[in-house]
Amino acid sequence: MKVELVQQAANALFDVPDSVHEEIITLIEAVAEDPVIQVPDLAAAFGEWCWLVYTIHGDVVEVLDVGCAR
Repeated sequence: MKVELVQQAANALFDVPDSVHEEIITLIEAVAEDPVIQVPDLAAAFGEWCWLVYTIHGDVVEVLDVGCAR
C-alpha cells in the first residue's frame, strides 16, 4: 500500500524525539503491510511509546496524526 502523511502528521513526526522515529515508522509499515486490514473510518495503532491515527482509501494508508508519550 502507498502511505501518505497529512501535513499535521508530518509536522508531528518532526517534533518527536529522534529516539522514537523508528517506532513510528515501524507502526506505519505494519499498517501498510497488513494484507487484510479493514478500516471503516478512523483507526489507531499503538506501540510501546508511540501511536498513530490513520484511515485507508483504496490502496492508500492516510496517516492523520502521530505522537509519542516520551
